[in-house]
Amino acid sequence: MSDIEFITSWGEKIPVIITVRRGLRNITIRPRAGDDRHIDISRPWLSSNAAAMKFVEQKRRWLERFFKNAPQKQHLKSGDMIEFLDKSVRVIYDGTIRANKFVLNDNGFYTLFVGGDVRMIESRVRNFIKAELLKEIKNLIRGVPRDFWPRRICLRDTTSRWGSCSTTGTMSFSWRLAFAPYDVMRYVVMHELSHVKHMDHSPEFWAQVRALYGFGVERTKHWLSQNGAKLHQYL
Repeated sequence: MSDIEFITSWGEKIPVIITVRRGLRNITIRPRAGDDRHIDISRPWLSSNAAAMKFVEQKRRWLERFFKNAPQKQHLKSGDMIEFLDKSVRVIYDGTIRANKFVLNDNGFYTLFVGGDVRMIESRVRNFIKAELLKEIKNLIRGVPRDFWPRRICLRDTTSRWGSCSTTGTMSFSWRLAFAPYDVMRYVVMHELSHVKHMDHSPEFWAQVRALYGFGVERTKHWLSQNGAKLHQYL
C-alpha cells in the first residue's frame, strides 16, 4: 500500500502510487476507480514526488469529480445481463466448453457461453468484448478513405482519454467504449482518424470530424461528458 494519499474534501483517503520513468517529459495522472480506488502517477526521474503531488493538487477538482462520479464496480457472474456494442447479452458459465460461444436468440437478445475456470469468467468476458470492439473499429476504419487509416490500432484501459493518435500512426482506444452507444463509439473513432490530418483541435479539425462522422457530433460529445464514468462500471 502506498504511503502517499490524496484526501478528498469528503475525507476519503485515496492511495497515490508514483512511478519514476526515464524518458518521460511530463507528469501524468491516471485515477483508477473500482474496488481498488487509487491514483497512478508517472513522473520524470529529474522531478520529485513533491512536484508530482503539487500537480495532483492542481488537478484536485477534476480528481474529486472523477471519484465522486465513478460508479461502484459491479462484478459479473453467470446469469447476469450486460450491454455492449448495442447488444443485450446474457453471460452463462458452462464448464463443459473450452471456447466461448456467442449465440443470437430468437428474442433478439444474445447469450455468451463462457467455459474454462469459473474464476476466470470476468477475464474471458473482458477479452471477448475487446475482440468484438476491435473488429467493429476496424470495420469503421475500412469505411473511410485509406489516407486516414492508422498504421496500428491498440486498446487500452484509460480513465482520462477515450482515444489518442500518435505522430507515428498508432491509434489507441479505451476498450470501455464497447459499453457506450454505438454512435458514441463511432464518434471517438472518427475523432481520432481526423487527427491524421490535423494534430490539433482547430476549426479545420472539427470540420474534418463532422465530415467523417456526419450530423450529431455535439450530441455524442455531450453524452460522453455526462455518462463517460458509467463505462467503467463493469470488469
